[in-house]
Amino acid sequence: MSAAREELHVVLGSGPAGTALAGELVRRGHPVRLVDRRAEGPDLPGVERRAADVRDPGQARAAVAGAAVVHHCVNVAYHLQTELLPGIQQAILAAAEAEGAKLVVLDTLYPYGNTGGAVMTEDTPWRATTRKGRMRARLDENYLAAHREGRARVVLGRAADFVGPGVLNSTLGGAVFPGALTGGDVLALGDIDLPHSHTYIGDVARGLATLGERDDADGRVWHLPTAPARTTREIHALIEQRTGRPLQTVVLPEARPFGPFDEVFMNEYAELFYQHTEPQIMDSSAFETAFGARPVPLEDALDTTLAWYRSLLAEA
Repeated sequence: MSAAREELHVVLGSGPAGTALAGELVRRGHPVRLVDRRAEGPDLPGVERRAADVRDPGQARAAVAGAAVVHHCVNVAYHLQTELLPGIQQAILAAAEAEGAKLVVLDTLYPYGNTGGAVMTEDTPWRATTRKGRMRARLDENYLAAHREGRARVVLGRAADFVGPGVLNSTLGGAVFPGALTGGDVLALGDIDLPHSHTYIGDVARGLATLGERDDADGRVWHLPTAPARTTREIHALIEQRTGRPLQTVVLPEARPFGPFDEVFMNEYAELFYQHTEPQIMDSSAFETAFGARPVPLEDALDTTLAWYRSLLAEA
């Protein structure tokens, strides 16, 4: 049974995923509350903005008041994740439990750890050895335990690296598209001839909205719709075709500062650099089959993303 259209969906976190999800939920006819620490940003038709620091249990509880579905898209600065995300989980999970709301969690591929290039499905073992990977795995175990124990209805949606409008801090974000459009340097990481999955931000939004609506999705991890993996070299060639200019690619064989990725970020990212030295292939066929969804083709995702960056650069 699907969640009723008149029931409130609360989106925690107004980054690219949370903002895209809020818009998708409005398009599906849901009342939507978008929560972040400042309640700042452009007006989004049909969306109520509210300020709350969900690290605080009381503020988290107030933020989700009246919700039928809570979408957890909160993130924090990379170097603070292992310190802050466990406490944020406790506050959000307790708030959802108290409200009797379903909890939809935006998740990463980090719990799998090194796979040796094997295709990642929902059945792939969680073998992370990095600090952030082990932390994410513990969080996910806690979410699923809450569901098994009947404390809350929970579902997790995992995505690969983001690409799309609004996405800046990603391997296909602010270090790639502005340079591609202006003739500046363009970032590439590791072995650019390895296949690497990217999840379009619109597919993240549609996938999470579907998980929130579908009761038969509950109690497990799903891979959100993701187009077939392509190599970085192939993706850069597609961008060159669309911009009409060769890319000035800078390949980093190891983590070091570049563009929007400063030394603090790259020092933290170093433990996850294995994602660029072995194939990173995510399979989303289970979601696609269960819910009749198809990911946006990468070519279309690049067209939309380049259009957004053109507008961003024109405004700047």
